[in-house]
Parts: sequence; structure tokens; C-alpha cells
Amino acid sequence: MINEKNPFLTEYPTPHHTTPFHLIEPEHYEPAIMEGMAEQNKEIEAITNNPETPNFENTIVALEKSGASLNRVTTVLGNQLSAHTSDELQTIAEKMMPLLTEHSNNITLNEALFTRIKSIYNSPQKTVLSSEENMLLEQTYRSFIRSGANLPEEDKEEFRKTATELSLNSLKFSQNLLKETNAYEFHLEEKQLEGLPESIKTSYAQTAKEKGKEGFIVTLQAPSYVPFMKYCKDRSLRKELYMAYNTQCTHDNEYNNMEIVRTLINLRLKRAQLLGFSTAAEYTLKERMAENSDNVYRLINQLLEAYSPTAHKERAEVQEFAKEIEGKDFEIMPWDWAYYSEKLKEKKFSFNEEELRPYFELSQVTEGVFGLATRLYGITFQENPHIPVYHPDVKAYEVFDSDGSFLAILYTDFYPRESKRSGAWMTSYKEQWIDEKGNSRPHVSVTMNFTKPTDNKPALLTFSEVNTFLHEFGHALHGMFANTTYQSLSGTNVYWDFVELPSQIMENFATEKEFLHTFAKHYQTGEPLPDTFIQRIVEASHFNVAYACLRQLSFGLLDMAWYTRTEPFEGDIRTFEKEAWRPAQLLPDIQETCMSVQFSHIMAGGYSSGYYSYKWAEVLDADAFSLFKEKGIFNKETANSFRENVLSKGGTEHPMVLYKRFRGKEPSVHALLKRNGITN
Repeated sequence: MINEKNPFLTEYPTPHHTTPFHLIEPEHYEPAIMEGMAEQNKEIEAITNNPETPNFENTIVALEKSGASLNRVTTVLGNQLSAHTSDELQTIAEKMMPLLTEHSNNITLNEALFTRIKSIYNSPQKTVLSSEENMLLEQTYRSFIRSGANLPEEDKEEFRKTATELSLNSLKFSQNLLKETNAYEFHLEEKQLEGLPESIKTSYAQTAKEKGKEGFIVTLQAPSYVPFMKYCKDRSLRKELYMAYNTQCTHDNEYNNMEIVRTLINLRLKRAQLLGFSTAAEYTLKERMAENSDNVYRLINQLLEAYSPTAHKERAEVQEFAKEIEGKDFEIMPWDWAYYSEKLKEKKFSFNEEELRPYFELSQVTEGVFGLATRLYGITFQENPHIPVYHPDVKAYEVFDSDGSFLAILYTDFYPRESKRSGAWMTSYKEQWIDEKGNSRPHVSVTMNFTKPTDNKPALLTFSEVNTFLHEFGHALHGMFANTTYQSLSGTNVYWDFVELPSQIMENFATEKEFLHTFAKHYQTGEPLPDTFIQRIVEASHFNVAYACLRQLSFGLLDMAWYTRTEPFEGDIRTFEKEAWRPAQLLPDIQETCMSVQFSHIMAGGYSSGYYSYKWAEVLDADAFSLFKEKGIFNKETANSFRENVLSKGGTEHPMVLYKRFRGKEPSVHALLKRNGITN
């Protein structure tokens, strides 16, 4: 249907048919969603009423292509809820979520449709399908099974109810966390900011000014919180901010997530057990490289054993250093760790992240990261101001392949704001596929929360923020290089514990002198980042690396503890949490704090039973990058092999098959241990 008044319901009148953000108003979402659902219902009806014998084209491909209009609007809504939300959008989402979940359930629990899918899955037709077609058939069949298609009728109704409650509670969890984060302001005077670099003080003053207040305001957004904990000399102020950050969504107010966490944990367990799995983790891991919780725990325990001795030494070293400054009775607490670690790092390596900022001006970093992709893959980036964006901070680029052909659209969204959730992520506004019209190219976005420019300085990044940029850009390359026939197998639509490989491998370049020399120049003088600084970066890259590993493992342990439960949880969340991650804890636990109520990754972000993926993929990326190190970090042959065998293939084959095709062997943990300096 063509509807000139609703931009979602007509062909986008924009370059490359990009999302017409300038035309979209909140009132457009609901009618477009309703229209999209009605349209897909007709498409499903046409499949189930088709009198021809079910085959791959008239059932599997037809299903794959259904719902295009609905997907178009829900993709925009979902992305805007994270990147540029409002009370109005959240109200729309709350209203639409149950309807969308019911619509999805009506498809996956459609008996006539599943009968057709099952008949193809069990027929000899499979033998003549290509590997990608077989993967689509396999994925379609499994997704219906995992969505309750084989359940008896009474359990199907229970499954529907569970799915609806899950979607609503996930949405509410995210909304509460964003509102709680935005509600907090730490209002300070200049005399309280002793130890903080001038650039950070300026940013706090800028925040106060933007809020129409005097003085300095620190918030719970990462670019504000992290430097305060690293540099503020006043221990009582560090403690106050630490407690504010780590007790979010625990307070006796409308944003408390305690009951929502219990609900989410128990709903995921209920869904899994309805489908015949003993735990939520077993349900999830069935579709992961790890395959089961035993393999996840095997990796976690292997890394705990390898890193724990070094981590305890690192902790002891920071503790002794703090005692030298504060006295022999001083006991380091969680709000002290970042401060004394940073001081010790400065002493040992003459390394101070703030000294590096002038060399990491955002536009130069962008040029460097884009230039790395050009050097490896031959692709180029050209900003196009005629492509609509959803906020003035956002830029849109056309990306061209080495032969000059159009490859993708890339949006960049770098700065924090109250309408954006915390963290950093890559997403797609349109994925890639191939049909009779040709190769339809993707529109991807990288969204971050970097240090903002001030009235007298451009955005100057920390070294950690440069790492974050490289990480999310790696995800973007995975999306932009997608080259598959079917959208649902395209780009980042891969096993969750494989999706971090393309992102984490890019982080390796951050400590490579050859790469840093391409862009790291002082924003005022143009002086290149001195080699002595680069050497300090490399030397400091192993500093407290084991502590950082155990921190990640603690999150993985917490995640697995929640989702390997076999009985519903009715206990105390804080007590459970502290027991779950005890094997990886190095600092005293603070009774009032609670991470689970703000742990979006595992509660609302798709990483339930999957947080281990970061360490799993780290094993892969260390092993994979060792080939770049061996052949030369800019070696085009290695890069093109990675593009051809991993980045372009999406989920068309099993990840281990793709990895071995690139690397020539299965990965081992040894490259990671060597990179981290744990072994020689």
C-alpha cells in the first residue's frame, strides 16, 4: 500500500533509500506497524493456502521475504529506543510490544505453516539445496521448534504468555535504567575536583552549563564517571559516586529493577522448560559455538586458572602502592581501585591517558580508522550531507568498495545525551540480501558515548575510547561486507559467541605503531604521537590485564549462575550475585551494590547465557590476529582472506568452518595467553 502521509508506507525518497528521519514523526509508528502486521498476515496466508506441494521457494523463501514493511518500521523504532528515545516513543513501544509479540507468536505457532516447513525439512529436497539454502532451511525449522511450534496446544498458550511478558519486562528494565542514569547529578565546586585534569573539569563545567547550572556536574555516563574515579583525589567523593553508580535501580522508587530481574530470570527458565530444556542456558547455548554450559564453564575455569595467580599479584601490587601513599593500615576498596591503579601505571610506565588525548582528536581518529579499512580492504568513505540523520550529532557516509561500486551506508553517532542509553554498539537500519533486483546493500550504524567537545576544545578521546571505536567499527565491517542471498543469514546474523570476533580483532591494531603513525597527531601542533608514548602504550597494555580478565569472568559467572538454575528464583538478588561471582572477585564486596539490576547485556540486551562470548571471541581474535602479525598487519592477502571467509559470509555456514577456512586450524587459548603476557 502506498501512503504519502506516512513515510514508512511508501518508498523512501532519499539517497540509497535510507531512512527518512526528517519525515518520521512519533504518530507514524503505530499505523505503520499495524499495516505491516496486516500485510505480513496476508503473506503468511498466501503461503499456507498455496495448493502446490511445499518446496524451498514457495515456503522457506516466501517466509524469509515476508514482513518486509513491518521489519522496516520496527527496526527504526527499536534502534531509536536505544539511540534517541523519548517518553512518547517509550509509550508507543509499551503499547506495540504485546501486539508485536503476539504477531510473531501467531506465525511461529501457525500449525499449517509449520507443517509445510517440516515436510520440506524431512524431504529429499534437502540434498539438492546449496549450503546456504540448507542453512536457511535448518535455521527456519529450528527457530519454529524453539518458538514452541511442536508444543501441545495448552503449552502453546503458556508459551505465548511467557514471550509477551519477557518482551515487556525487557523493555521496562531498559527504560528504568536509562531514567535512573539520567536522574542523577553530582553537583560539585572546583575545590572538590583536586587531581582531575583540566580537560575533565572543563567537560564537567560544560555539563553544568548545558543544564543551566553553575559549577561542575558529574553524571553516571561513562565519559563523566570513569575519569572521576581515576583522578579524583577525594576518597569520600569517589565513594559517593561509586555507590550512586553501583546502586542504580535498587532504590525505593519507580525505577527499581529488583522484581523485574526475578521476573526475567524466571520467565527465561519457564520458556526453556516448556521446550524441554532443563535450564535457560541449555536452551540458549544450543544455538552457540559453545553448545552447552559445560563447555562455557570449561573456558571460564581454564582462564580463571591461567589468570588468577597474576591477578592476585596485580591486586597486591596496587594495595602495597596505596599503602606507601596512605599508610600501612589503608585497605583498598572498589572506589579506590581505578585511582591507585592509574597512579601506579603512571609511575611504572610514565603512562597517563590524559597526556594522550591531544593526539586522539575525534576527526583524526575517524580518519585513521577509516584509513585502516582502506589500507586493508581498499574501501573508501565519503560523507553525504543529503542523507537524513536522526540527530545533529550523527553523520552519514557512503562507503565504496575497492572497484568504486557502492558498498554500504555508515552512520556514526559519537556523543552521550539523555535520549541515548549508555555503552557502545553497532546496529543495522537495513541489512543486506540478494534478489532478482540485485545485491541490496546494508545501512549500518556505530553508536558510542565518547567524550564531548567543549566550548574551546574539540572531542579528544582517551586511548580506551579509541579501542571502543575500533571494536564497534569491526562490527560495522561485518555488516558492510555482508554478501549473502538471504537477509536472515546476512552480516552479524551469526552465532552470538562468534559475533565478537570481527570487532575484537580490530582492537589489536590500537597498539601497533604502524597504525598509530597514520593518524595520531597533536590536534594543535600537528606533531605525531612520539614513539616514546607508543612504547609506553605497548608496555602498559599488559598492566593489570589479569585483573581485567577476572572482572570479565566474574560477569560471565554471574550470567551463567542466573541461567543455569533449574528452579524459579525467589531469593535475595544481592546475596545470589555475590556468591555467583565469588571465584573471580579480588576486591571487597559492598553489600548495598547490585549489578544484576543494571546488567543490560544479560537482562535486556541479548547476552543472557552469552556474556562468556567476549572471552570466547578473545581466544579467536588473538589466534586470528597472530596471522596478521606473522604476515604483516596491513597484509592485503590476509585481510581479503578474512573478508572472504569470515566477514562476508554471515551465518551461511557454521562459524568453526569459516574460522578454520581463514586460519587453517582450530583456535587455541595459547595466543591469548601470550598476547596478555601470561605465558612467553
